[in-house]
Amino acid sequence: MEEMRKPHNKHHHGASNIPILLQHCCLFLFIFTIFTTTQAFDYGDALSKSLLYFEAQRSGRIPYNQRVTWRDHSGLTDGLEQGVDLVGGYYDAGDHVKFGLPMAFTVTMLSWGAIEYSQEIEEAGELEHTMEAIKWGTDYFIKAHTSPNVLWAEVGDGETDHYCWQRAEDMTTSRQAFKIDEKNPGSDLAGETAAAMAAASIVFKKTNPHYSHLLLHHAQQLFEFGDKHRGKYDASVGVVKSYYASVSGYMDELLWGAMWLYKATDNEEYFEYLISKAHSFGGIGWSISEFSWDVKYAAIQVIASKFLNEEKHKKHGDILEQYRSKAEFYICSCLNKNNGSNVERTPAGLLYVRQWNNMQYVSNAAFLLTLYSDFLQNTNQKLKCDNGIIDHEEILTFAKSQVDYILGSNPMNMSYLVGYGHSYPKRVHHRGASIVSFKENKGFIGCTQGYDNWYGSHAPNPNVLVGALVGGPDWQDKFEDQRHNYMQTEACTYNTAPLVAVFAKLLHIENQNLLHDCNSLLVASF
Repeated sequence: MEEMRKPHNKHHHGASNIPILLQHCCLFLFIFTIFTTTQAFDYGDALSKSLLYFEAQRSGRIPYNQRVTWRDHSGLTDGLEQGVDLVGGYYDAGDHVKFGLPMAFTVTMLSWGAIEYSQEIEEAGELEHTMEAIKWGTDYFIKAHTSPNVLWAEVGDGETDHYCWQRAEDMTTSRQAFKIDEKNPGSDLAGETAAAMAAASIVFKKTNPHYSHLLLHHAQQLFEFGDKHRGKYDASVGVVKSYYASVSGYMDELLWGAMWLYKATDNEEYFEYLISKAHSFGGIGWSISEFSWDVKYAAIQVIASKFLNEEKHKKHGDILEQYRSKAEFYICSCLNKNNGSNVERTPAGLLYVRQWNNMQYVSNAAFLLTLYSDFLQNTNQKLKCDNGIIDHEEILTFAKSQVDYILGSNPMNMSYLVGYGHSYPKRVHHRGASIVSFKENKGFIGCTQGYDNWYGSHAPNPNVLVGALVGGPDWQDKFEDQRHNYMQTEACTYNTAPLVAVFAKLLHIENQNLLHDCNSLLVASF
C-alpha cells in the first residue's frame, strides 16, 4: 500500500551525530547484529507504522497531508440532526461509531506516552505525528463539549452500524448523537475526557500555549461537571451498554481526571482530591490485575507512587504508600510474582486477561511496566513482590518480551501489529480495510452488498490497516486470521496507543547500546 512505501525521515540508529568513523563502525555492528541475532526487531519501523493506524481511523474531513491514502472524507454531517458540529474524531475499531470513552482513553494514553517519552519519540522523528494523532482527538472533544455541563458521548449506534458492512465514505447508518448533561450524568466519560484534555494540554504547552490553555479550560469544566453530577454514563446513554459499558463505575475516572489536572496545573486542590477520596473511591482499596479503557486504578496507583519521592507530598506519605502498594500488586501480578493472584499467561508467555481483544491488556501492561522500570531506575529502588525482590532491568526485560511477542516472537511467527514484518493478519475485521478503497472505486457499496461481496470473501483485505494491533491469539497462542473472527482479528485505537511510547523507549535503548558498543570498539582499536 502507498503509505508503506513512503520514506520515513528519521535516523533509526541515531547516526546523525556520530563521527564518520563511528558511523562505519556502527553500520558494521548493526549488520553483524542483524545476522547473528535470531530475532531482531526494528522498533523504529514499528513506531512509524503504529502512528499510521490513527490516520486510518480518522472520521471527518481528511487533511491534505494524510498518509493513509485509501481513506477519504466521512461523517461530514455528524451532529447535524442535533444542531451541533460533531465532525471529526476517531472510529474506535472496525465499525463507524464514535464512542467517547475509548476515544478519550486513546488520547490520554497517546498524551501520557508523549509526556513521559517525548525525547525518545522526537529522536525517532515521530513527535510531530504523535502530536497530530493527539490533536485529531482533542479537536473533536472541544467540539463535543458544547457547554460546561454538556458533553456529546457518542455518534451513531452499534445496533444499526453492525447491520451494515460499508466503507465509512459510504455510510448510510444512523448518525444520531447522544449526550450527557446534568439530568443524564456520566462522570466516567466526563472524567476520562477531562484526563485526556489535561494530559494533552501538557503535550502542547510549549509548542502551542493558546491551544494548551483552551484544553485545560475544557478539562477543568468537564471534571467539575463529572464530580458535581455523579452517575455512570451507560445509565444515561443506554445504547452504549452492549459495547462500552462502564463496569468499573466512575470513581476511577474521577480520580484519574483529578490526577491529570494536578499534573497539568500543579493546583493542590486536585491533589487533595486524590488523597481525600483515596479510600472512598477505591484508589487504595482495589488490587487490580488489569489496566484498560474501563479500569484505570492501576495507572492511578502507578502515578501516585511517583509522588512519594517529592518533598511537598511527604505529609501524605501514608496514603501515597498505600497507592504504591496497590501499584506494586499490579506490577508483581504481571511478573507472576504475587502469591496466588497473578495475570495468566499463554504457554509462550503472553499475558492473558480474557479472550476478547486480549492485546489491549498486553500493550497497556507493557506501558506501565516500562514506566515503573524507569521510575525504579531513576530513584535507585527495587520492587518488593511476595516472591522476591525485582530490579528495574527484570521489569523492562519482561515488558520487552511482551512487545517482541506482538512483533513476531511467538509460536505463530506472526506480527500482530498489522503491516509490520513478513507475516501479519491479512483479514483484519475492519469494514474500510476489507472493501476496495473509495479512491479506487467511488461506486456506492450498500449494507448487504458489503457483506455479500467483501465480508464473506476469503481473500486478504485490499487495504492494509498498517499499525493496527489486533485482538491477538487465544490462551494457547493460536490465531485464526479470518474476518469473521472479530475476537482475534479486530483492532482498536486503544490497543495501539500505549505502544507508541514503548516502541520509542526500546528504540532509544537499542541506539544507546549500539553507540556504547561502537565506542568500546573504537577505544579497543586505538
